Amino acid sequence: MRNDLSIREEKSKDFPFIRSLTEQAFLNVPESDHTEHLLVERLRQSEAYIPELSLVAETNTGKIVGHILLSKVEIVSEKGTTTVLSVAPLSVLPEFQRQGIGGMLLREAHRRAALLGYKAVLLLGHKDYYPRFGYRKASSYGIRFPFNAPDECCMAIELEPDGLKEIHGLVHYPNAFFE
Repeated sequence: MRNDLSIREEKSKDFPFIRSLTEQAFLNVPESDHTEHLLVERLRQSEAYIPELSLVAETNTGKIVGHILLSKVEIVSEKGTTTVLSVAPLSVLPEFQRQGIGGMLLREAHRRAALLGYKAVLLLGHKDYYPRFGYRKASSYGIRFPFNAPDECCMAIELEPDGLKEIHGLVHYPNAFFE
């Protein structure tokens, strides 16, 4: 773990830096539609936004080098609706990637989400990256995503034991994901 970084909640003065950081982080990602920065802005204006779960990684010189946003999504089934969280997006400046910053952000976001009472987090992400943090295929919990993506890229993690027990169904994303 890097000792020259701190993780904190984003502030409104950080928004332009987060926008630029997010654009740069996804610039050369072939699977990206290159609108992740717009998604962050839309989510901030939605009911799915949780300010305490929009975090930045900042160097000891004050440079923001990473950002993660966890927002509310629902799993809908015939038994009812359950609110969980979704990672979207996790961004690290290209020159700071592969240094453990994304993992630091993810672990801290999980810790804070659990303290707020959330039981699980979902994501659509790289099949080789996220399992190292405990993510498993969402389908193994009986959870389906509403879009055509490889099963191994649709993942979930329980923030507490049995956090997804008896929770099955289709993930419903807020409108901010589709505007």
